[in-house]
Amino acid sequence: MKIIRYTDTQKQEHYGSLLPDGSAERLTGTPYSGLTTTGEKADVQKLLAPVAPTSILCIGLNYRKHAAESGKPVPEHPVLFVKGQGALQNPGDPIELPRALRSDEVDYECELAVVIGKPCKNVTPEKALDYVLGYTCANDVSARDWQNKWGGSQWCRGKFFDTFAPLGPCLVTPDEIPNPNGLGIRTILNGEVVQDSSTEDMIFDVKTLIAFLSGSTTLLPGTVILTGTPPGVGMAATPPRWLKDGDSVTIEIDKIGQLTNPVKEE
Repeated sequence: MKIIRYTDTQKQEHYGSLLPDGSAERLTGTPYSGLTTTGEKADVQKLLAPVAPTSILCIGLNYRKHAAESGKPVPEHPVLFVKGQGALQNPGDPIELPRALRSDEVDYECELAVVIGKPCKNVTPEKALDYVLGYTCANDVSARDWQNKWGGSQWCRGKFFDTFAPLGPCLVTPDEIPNPNGLGIRTILNGEVVQDSSTEDMIFDVKTLIAFLSGSTTLLPGTVILTGTPPGVGMAATPPRWLKDGDSVTIEIDKIGQLTNPVKEE
């Protein structure tokens, strides 16, 4: 199932199921307690991020070729950083370039996002996928100047700005993606493909990441895990390719779809 979250003409929030013809059917319930079909056409006036995260956990340097283009060694353990809930952005809504706390080096990063569906602690890699609610597209937007130069060796300041975690367009349930490490993943910037890879290039696969993050730690339902980006980020281009006002960024992942956001100044 491909699940969407949306508001209708009365600004009421609902979940829906995408149908093959592109329309959607309204669902009742929640993805965590269970969803039931209504047989009613969904009155989709605004598409929202498919989940409202309880936390956003992010993994850095998780593709071998991206680690190489960043000039970093392959990490021994997954590299963890976090984003705040305020970083969440809906499909179609703008990525805002920070201006009050200014950044002139804002970058795109296509990523596979994993959503946890039930409390998860100390799981083994063999059981890890049993806790997955679904998968969606993510853009780990990054202010590289704050990440690499002014953040005091911590990445969070450069990753934590409002609108820096677009998610969508839908949440795809695991029955449609039995192997999350066999998906094509790409970024399209103003119509040009700038990242084009596969999730099979991950250093730590999805099962390993869930096992690692749940070690001595409870992952609550609604936890979103961003699993790293492949090579081709703007920081590594010559000259660097920073996002600017008027740009359009699309994250595309096989079996999920396209997440598109315009870029504007704060």
